[in-house]
Amino acid sequence: MAKRLQYYPRLGKNKISLTTLLIGLVSISVLLTFTILLFASYQSNKQSLFITTQGLNYSTAAKMSQTMDSLFKSMRDSLVFTAAYLSDNRQMSEQEIQQQLELLRHSSSYFNSLVVIDEHGIARSIAPASVGKTGQQISTPASWRALASRKPYISEPYTSATGRLIVLMSEPLFDRDGKYRGFIGGTIYLEEPNVLNTVFGNSPNDESGSYLYVVDTTGHLVFHPDKRRLGENVSANQVVQKVLQGNGGHQLVVNTRGVTLLAGYSPVTANGWGIIVNSPIGVVQEQLYRLILSIFLYTLLPFIVLLAIAIWIARKLASPFVSLADLVARLGQGARITSPDAAKHWNREADLLTRTITDAFHGLQQQTDQLAHAAMTDPLTGLTNRRTLDSLLSQWTLEQSPFSLIVMDIDRFKSINDTYGHQIGDEVLKHLARIVIQSVSPADICCRFGGEEFVVLLPHSTLTAASVVAERIRLHMEQNSSPGVGMITVSLGVAHYPSQASNAEALFHLADQALYKAKETGRNRTVVASTDDSG
Repeated sequence: MAKRLQYYPRLGKNKISLTTLLIGLVSISVLLTFTILLFASYQSNKQSLFITTQGLNYSTAAKMSQTMDSLFKSMRDSLVFTAAYLSDNRQMSEQEIQQQLELLRHSSSYFNSLVVIDEHGIARSIAPASVGKTGQQISTPASWRALASRKPYISEPYTSATGRLIVLMSEPLFDRDGKYRGFIGGTIYLEEPNVLNTVFGNSPNDESGSYLYVVDTTGHLVFHPDKRRLGENVSANQVVQKVLQGNGGHQLVVNTRGVTLLAGYSPVTANGWGIIVNSPIGVVQEQLYRLILSIFLYTLLPFIVLLAIAIWIARKLASPFVSLADLVARLGQGARITSPDAAKHWNREADLLTRTITDAFHGLQQQTDQLAHAAMTDPLTGLTNRRTLDSLLSQWTLEQSPFSLIVMDIDRFKSINDTYGHQIGDEVLKHLARIVIQSVSPADICCRFGGEEFVVLLPHSTLTAASVVAERIRLHMEQNSSPGVGMITVSLGVAHYPSQASNAEALFHLADQALYKAKETGRNRTVVASTDDSG
């Protein structure tokens, strides 16, 4: 008997207790499941964000290339028209030519300056007169190439005689007998306010880190948010090479400065230039890290609670070890956990442990669903975000379900931010969100489109009913002081589908035009879109 008493203590020291074993198995299983969930969520969201970002960048680049294509065709047409006019009126005095150039410059705002060069390279007329003197011979290689080409010409960026970084667009001048008489040229000052700034000044260069730039046919930057890079040769960039070959698309790329980017690109048919929209991959990865951290924090407490319950159950668990070990093994293999069969788990504690693990997975699924909902909501105002809006517009137009759209914009919001700071600006945005929610019905969709711009979708609403809702929003906003600022007004544009537009893009354009008209005609008003504004 004494020998047996001495033997079993030694045996106990070399063996793991059943309670410790079960606690370890349950803890490891839950931890592995937790890790797999985080990893799977990371990979899934990473792929989704990358695809979405590249697709949006390509879509933006394609739309911008269409805009630039139309712009340069108009610029070329204006030069062609003026060249024809000058050729038909060869007896015009220098003063009359000067007046014609000034008329072209002010009527279109396409060019920073205009010049007429004769076949000998002498400047006959310059507008505005302040940028140079007539009677002098041209001195830049680009001007000589334009003169020698005797056909429409667009230069790469170069430094002019006045020290400006410019791009020259020229159109040849021929008299009625077909004799070459020089060219008329229009210049774009790249480092000063110009037509490119006007078109691309609101390009996606925001807090998301995305930005747009334009390259000419030789790969030199003619538009970039960082003006210090204008004129830089970026032709070594793979995306630039593709877009200059006339290709459009999107891909992951490392730029000439070694930064990895999600790029969308599209060529411009009219002039052979290319437009590229970039999003730094680091910004997308930072969003992913925040998401994973959020999932971790949401699930940490349930995990701790689950672990505590598992320890409590393990202390009382004795006989159904095999059944629970099999459950943990299936759990570690990723099998779907269902409610255990009472016949297999006669022990109350083992039954409770199985249900607890199952409940934990349900809780993690709920957390994932909540995060998915958060991804569709604007964090500042609580309204739906642009992703939800785009999804609804796509669905409703596909179903051809009639609806009205209200686009609104806070008047002089930039001055509010500049005067009171961005914190007060955020309060103004939240104030408008509350006003909008109070002014519409529960069935209407309220969305923060971006910045100070909000959108309301009114399903099955007529244009008249939508304009009434828009006026209600405007009046409520005017009559309710915003915290820290006072009276704030909004301008609104209203459009209807399908009576005014056949697709979401055209509808948005109409509503935007109406909003623009509301701004132009004094702000703090509602303008209903007219199909005449679609052009």
